Amino acid sequence: MGNDESNADPNSETKSGGSMHRTQNQTQDPSEAVSHLQTKSSLCDADGLKDSLRTDVHSDTEDGHLKCPAGLILKQRYQVVSTLGAGASGKVMECVDGQKGERVAVKVVKKSDTLCAAALSEVSVLQEINSLDDDNRFACVRMLDWFQHEGHVCIVMELLGPSTFDFLRQNHFLPFSLQQIRLVAFQIFRAISFLHRNNLTHTDLKPENILLVGSEKTQTGPSCFNVKVVDFGSATFDHQHHETLVSTRHYRAPEVILGLGWNQSCDVWSLGCVLMEYYLGRTLFPSHDSKEHLAMMEKVLGPIPSGLLQRTRNQQFVKNQQLNWDELSSSNEFIRKHCQPLTTYMRTNSEEEQQLFDLLSCMLEYDVSRRITVEEAVWHRFFSPLRKLKQT
Repeated sequence: MGNDESNADPNSETKSGGSMHRTQNQTQDPSEAVSHLQTKSSLCDADGLKDSLRTDVHSDTEDGHLKCPAGLILKQRYQVVSTLGAGASGKVMECVDGQKGERVAVKVVKKSDTLCAAALSEVSVLQEINSLDDDNRFACVRMLDWFQHEGHVCIVMELLGPSTFDFLRQNHFLPFSLQQIRLVAFQIFRAISFLHRNNLTHTDLKPENILLVGSEKTQTGPSCFNVKVVDFGSATFDHQHHETLVSTRHYRAPEVILGLGWNQSCDVWSLGCVLMEYYLGRTLFPSHDSKEHLAMMEKVLGPIPSGLLQRTRNQQFVKNQQLNWDELSSSNEFIRKHCQPLTTYMRTNSEEEQQLFDLLSCMLEYDVSRRITVEEAVWHRFFSPLRKLKQT
């Protein structure tokens, strides 16, 4: 589940009693639902559901999550098996599709105007992705169905394995090998390039939103590294309104922090941070606030161009056309301990490591006009072994 500032760990939910709760909801056009949401601001609130959807106040927890005990049946079709994960916006359940006899993942969104609207937007995006990629060539999660259950938007998707963040954690944050990084990155880059060609920016790329296709939890060989990108709740088309703040903090591009506006290249910056996290086994920028985050960038990548700083409306970031940062602060001690110039992270001086870090330096470029595109990144020489393999 997408979350701006924190990583939500999966956690199980249990409830006594084995009775099955059955309800029937008709699938509707998400654009119609969004329009209805705009005209009825309380559509997804418990108090307002009586205007449009049947409500059972006893089916929700105090914080708005739907209670999903094992055995609960949704849409008279999907029987809950277990909770796969939970976050601030909802939870993901493993269910059995009673019609097809297959296991699926059902994302159950909390009751909230904002979250409901984001979920309906995600439905529209996933429908578009399914339509544009009907051969399933690109590594984006497939939506199988969607419906509303007692005011909760529910999105049915293919069942995938653990996220790459969970994979790192389960392997005690052992860094990925270069071969693993190459395999994962090539799939992600092709998927995001597909999105960008179709005028869509993901805006929340991070290890938690990149899932293994298989369910292997401890396998470290590269054969298990087929992945898919998930969580399109914040995805934005080029023609749509661009929110000022996007991306989870650690993967947020400098132009977003400085409030300079953003475009598809913010995904490229996020992916650069993701690849470094795979390489290091830890977050590249373990920041706690925006100014500290910018100071970390300078430690790793060098000074932020004065032209960018001059354009920001947040002048607390700027002093004498430079980043306003106290080198004697306790936070600076933290930065010195956890951040160092990019190339000094290289484990060896091998040609393939040089290729990887050349790619990373092109992705972690302050100037949006000079930052590499995902389409260009796919053709970087770091991926030459995979292209040669496809030709044989």
